Amino acid sequence: MRVYAIGDIHGHLDKLRSVHAFIEEDKARVKDPDAVVVHVGDLVDRGPDSSGVLGYLAEGMATGQPWIVLKGNHDRMMRRFLEPDRLRDPSRPDLHWLQPNIGGRNTLESYGVDTDPARGKEAIHDDARAAVPEAHVALLDGMATHHTLPGLFFVHAGVRPGVPFAAQTEDDLVWIREPFLSDPRDHGRLIVHGHSPVAAATHYGNRLNIDSAAAFGGPLSAVVIEGERLEVALLTEAGRQPLMPVQAALG
Repeated sequence: MRVYAIGDIHGHLDKLRSVHAFIEEDKARVKDPDAVVVHVGDLVDRGPDSSGVLGYLAEGMATGQPWIVLKGNHDRMMRRFLEPDRLRDPSRPDLHWLQPNIGGRNTLESYGVDTDPARGKEAIHDDARAAVPEAHVALLDGMATHHTLPGLFFVHAGVRPGVPFAAQTEDDLVWIREPFLSDPRDHGRLIVHGHSPVAAATHYGNRLNIDSAAAFGGPLSAVVIEGERLEVALLTEAGRQPLMPVQAALG
């Protein structure tokens, strides 16, 4: 078994194209063109070209690329904003997609929408609904919350420790940090996730965090996971860089 995964993109089409090139080079080397590529969510917000990211992924999937795109909290906030009544995220009613720290305005500006606050949220909302293509909305609508493979559970944010996979809530799958991040237990599968930025993709033994802060100037990470032992490597311009569990590396 071999599978690839990409961390939080946050509107950086240039970084996305680069890591897809790394993946294609690796696939060619191992002669596995049909290996699945899982994107762990947060395609949009903060970066300069969320429209380009959604368009690139929608076009690739429409032409049969073996890509899976999971739902992140930012993707869910965008989709809910595009509803007629501008729904807020039910688990974070304190947040609005257009507030500065979220990055929704950056996303709308990539579609040519004037996000000047003086225009008012209603006018911005109307323009947003008109500007975002149906193909992009369909991509947002089609996002799953998770993807499973033998020994692996791909998700945006993480899981609620101790709760069976089938009983996990969408709110946790797209939003959770604690107690997931600090829980050392074996979850039954290696959890491959993003959402909580780290300086570099890190393997913690029970989870693999691949959000390397592309939204904040860091790189976008792509990894390959393969074999019965679920060996992990970071894909770089120079090729594969093995990622060992940090505890094992320290030992």
